[in-house]
Amino acid sequence: MEIKNWKKTIRIYATILSILFAASILPTCAKSDVRVVKTKSYADVLKLFNEIGFTSKQWQAGVLEVPRIEITRIPKRWQEQSPNIPIRDKKNVFFRLAGPGILIENEKITADRVHLLNTIQSNKTNNDQWLLQLAKKYKVIKTDGHTLNKADLTRLKNRVDIIPPSLALAQAAEESGWGTSRFAIQGNSLFGQWDFSGNGIKPKNPRKELGNYGIAKFDTPQQSVEAYILNLNTHRAYKRLRDKRANMRASNIKPTGWELAKTLDKYSERGTSYVKSLHNIMSYNKLMPADDAYLWNKGTIIVSPAP
Repeated sequence: MEIKNWKKTIRIYATILSILFAASILPTCAKSDVRVVKTKSYADVLKLFNEIGFTSKQWQAGVLEVPRIEITRIPKRWQEQSPNIPIRDKKNVFFRLAGPGILIENEKITADRVHLLNTIQSNKTNNDQWLLQLAKKYKVIKTDGHTLNKADLTRLKNRVDIIPPSLALAQAAEESGWGTSRFAIQGNSLFGQWDFSGNGIKPKNPRKELGNYGIAKFDTPQQSVEAYILNLNTHRAYKRLRDKRANMRASNIKPTGWELAKTLDKYSERGTSYVKSLHNIMSYNKLMPADDAYLWNKGTIIVSPAP
């Protein structure tokens, strides 16, 4: 499908989705407009935020437009200098670098969801290769030679959906120690996902009963965001989240990070205390408005930390 027609389709279905599913439709951006900003310190990042108007003052004024920022990696100096960075600046940098990546991934999922719902509504699901690949990606089916039945399509519809930014931000802060953990620095890992392939980053005090495991590592923080959302949307441990989200949509209630966090007692061995910790992060840092944030349509800024 041509980009022009794709944009038109998104605009047409934006109104439909806002009514039926109470989801925010994020604007599409021309991929050709890319600006690379090389940074040598967190002060350079704060300078960029001030330059483009991505500040706490704007946010508190109700301006929830978020620039398309992608960071290439988490530099080791962020960990080294963290004890000397003012808490306010640390949170400012962390949330404003992590937030855009979450919205960018949600935008992709929203586009797939629009396409999926349109395909289901048209009753043209038989032998649709795009649909079959999507079903494989979201682990509804395992092989290509599979005909999707009504139950499969319902499962797929419940899985191809966004994660509220407030929840993702809270988990990123909790799991990565505000981006300062060893796993974040060595593997751009923001969400502490386990890896049993033997290629993960080994914990300093591994649990022998769990076998050969580590923490998943990624080439970029954006890949970490993508893997995290796919994990919540597919793993059996998070079925409660998907069911609650689907039920809220069916009742024309917008899924929020606060409500979906209540289902994540299986994400950590801490159980309900982990959920309480997420709620504390959301509340103290006033993250709930992030669920209504949207991406700007002014191109992409690549933040490239210097070695």
